[in-house]
Amino acid sequence: MFPKQVYVERRKKLRSQIKSGILLFLGNQDVAFNYPANIYPFRQDSSFLYFFAIDQPALAAIIDIDSGEEIIFGDEITIDDIIWMGKLPTIKELSEKAGINKVMPSNELGKILSSAMQKGRKIHYLPPYRGESKHQIETLLGIKYDQVKENSSVEFIKAVVSLRSVKDKYEIAEIEKMEKVAYDMHTTAMQMAKEGIKEQQIAGAIQGITLYNEGPVSFPVIVTVNGQTLHNNYYGNDLKNGRMIVVDAGAESAMHYASDITRTTPVGGKFNQRQKEIYEIVLNSNMSVISNSKPEIFYKDMHILSAKVVAQGLKDLGIMKGNIEEAVENGAHALFYPHGLGHMMGLDVHDMEGLGENYIGYDNEIQRSKQFGLAFLRMGRRLKPGFVVTVEPGIYFIPELIDLWKAENKFTEFINYDKVEHYKDFGGVRIEDNILITPTGCQVLSKDIPKAVTDVEDMCSKVE
Repeated sequence: MFPKQVYVERRKKLRSQIKSGILLFLGNQDVAFNYPANIYPFRQDSSFLYFFAIDQPALAAIIDIDSGEEIIFGDEITIDDIIWMGKLPTIKELSEKAGINKVMPSNELGKILSSAMQKGRKIHYLPPYRGESKHQIETLLGIKYDQVKENSSVEFIKAVVSLRSVKDKYEIAEIEKMEKVAYDMHTTAMQMAKEGIKEQQIAGAIQGITLYNEGPVSFPVIVTVNGQTLHNNYYGNDLKNGRMIVVDAGAESAMHYASDITRTTPVGGKFNQRQKEIYEIVLNSNMSVISNSKPEIFYKDMHILSAKVVAQGLKDLGIMKGNIEEAVENGAHALFYPHGLGHMMGLDVHDMEGLGENYIGYDNEIQRSKQFGLAFLRMGRRLKPGFVVTVEPGIYFIPELIDLWKAENKFTEFINYDKVEHYKDFGGVRIEDNILITPTGCQVLSKDIPKAVTDVEDMCSKVE
């Protein structure tokens, strides 16, 4: 846990942003893997962690905005629990460390909420992302299961987003620890990227690094020679010279803060000319965004900047053509760059995404585009000091998408399809860093992980 006062102040700030009513927080439950006693590793709800810190299953909490009362609900362990799991701190002890002095049994929660509803009081809750949490809300509040999400409190969501978006010094320190673990993960992958190695060997090695250091991976790792598939969790291919391997991976700390880095490495340790040309376009895009990211800049504008760098680079190679400003404005570049520049990162690797992407990455100033590619930009709003965001441009040659657009004669004024045909076997390149927005610009948290061509090649040549 962080110091007690951190959690006290977080809840105080939260109360100041809600007019009235009761804030309901549901912690996560244990979830069965394939039979009741064999469970997935427990992962607490991130908002519960942010405000209450207790990393145990089957808990709930309320904050009464009108009275200021704060209560944790849960059942203390029994002797049977101790036999199987050992002696654990009591809920009361953990609650006191988070600055809460009142703990009640789980069955009291329903009674308190029922009494409040009978008095016409508003019960605020965040949109649940697990089925068991939806069932809890259905039982506690009498809202039909299929209407639970739409009845979540927008006022509550916006208040949580405003607080969790800005990372304090304790959170930044946790993230920086995980950047160091990510360094070991990615440099290990670079050194292993040799012909005859299987993707799963690299995937296993880098996941082991996270557990050896502190916690699990922050998301299912991507380790693939088929980098043109954006979220590829298949690890069955053999590495062969002439291919590149995309590794998108990060670590999660014991307090559940994340890192999220992508590097693209040539199998055998040397980029060929074609690979180097595409790679350096992506690297230039990545570094251009980092150079220009600062407070009050719309991150959507950084996405557009990254797209223009990509489009210009592809034009220089003869893959795109025409007016680059018009090409990007119309979305022609999205054939090669069909996703957004980045997202918030923190307690969740896609921070707070469960609350709704449009609340996290957009606001009254800026709304999500409907254009292909740009519509997938998760983060578009103004940057503020304390934001931690990813910068992850890429270039991908997706044969099926190329064939579709070519058959439709789509953007023929901007795309040289004859030239593109020669790249359908290429795969993809993505380079991702994590940046902290500072009062004057940004700090690259992942700066030590090699990404320049010579640095990647030098790392590949080192003995494992």
